[in-house]
Amino acid sequence: MLKEKKGQIVSNLADDLSRSTIIIATNYQGLLAKQMAELRNALAKAGIGYHVVKNTLVYRAADQAGKPQLRDIIEGPVALAFGYEDIVNTVKTFNQYIKSSALSLQIRGGLLGDRILLPEELASLANLPPREVLISKLLGQLQAPIGTLHNILSFPLRGLLTVLQNKAQITSK
Repeated sequence: MLKEKKGQIVSNLADDLSRSTIIIATNYQGLLAKQMAELRNALAKAGIGYHVVKNTLVYRAADQAGKPQLRDIIEGPVALAFGYEDIVNTVKTFNQYIKSSALSLQIRGGLLGDRILLPEELASLANLPPREVLISKLLGQLQAPIGTLHNILSFPLRGLLTVLQNKAQITSK
């Protein structure tokens, strides 16, 4: 490759690395060109970039983007998936496609911020419920103490009301 072309590839990779919220490194060996194209198209529809890259160019781009930790999960032939928005959705989409198509794609690890994720950690991320469900569970947990406090404070008033109603019924007879 020409030096200018390599420089452009490195700058594009550095841009992708700096914009991405999560990066997933995979081993793509054994995939046919048709399978690779289908994978790229499916991931692109979900807003996920997927590129086969040379390790030396990724090392340079990672240094430029301030993510040198990426070197720890890159070894041998590697392809990188770049998630730009929802982290959990990116991992779920990737895992679902691998399972549904029965590809021999192996996840080597991921980079979330400055933290290296093992394949097992990525799998547990993929098993998380959707964001809306987690938010609703959190809100339910936050409302529970308030409901309990309401019941505790209103119980004596309800008891008093019951006593007064019973007294009124007795005196009206």
